[in-house]
Amino acid sequence: MAQQRSKNLDDAGIKQIVEILDGWSEKLTWELLIDAVELRMHNRYTRQTLHKHERIRNAFELRKTGLAGGDGTIRIVHSVELQKALERIARLETENTRLDSENVKLLEQFVRWAYNAHTRGLDNNFLNQPLPPVNRGQSKT
Repeated sequence: MAQQRSKNLDDAGIKQIVEILDGWSEKLTWELLIDAVELRMHNRYTRQTLHKHERIRNAFELRKTGLAGGDGTIRIVHSVELQKALERIARLETENTRLDSENVKLLEQFVRWAYNAHTRGLDNNFLNQPLPPVNRGQSKT
């Protein structure tokens, strides 16, 4: 029997996968990530599908680098509450690092766009014009 095709990744799916990576604390490979995504989202994606989304690719590379540097190790303590808190702190620190990286990339993109707009003679007044109103084609009844 032919295998069903997984649904296309949307922004919510990409966010879920990035959150999986934020909480990752063991060995990280594309196959292990694919298995974790299938377990959580009930869809199996290929490495190529995940790799073509820049947010997932950057989060994967950043997490892999963090784990290689010893960033992913969490101390083991006997108190369940303290252990949960340490795991949450580690996940939030990873998320913070990823968001910092995404912010830098967005700022670089903005500078590139500003330069390209300047070379084409677009001034701030033109660039800051409000967006046109949305025409949803509603009738006037």
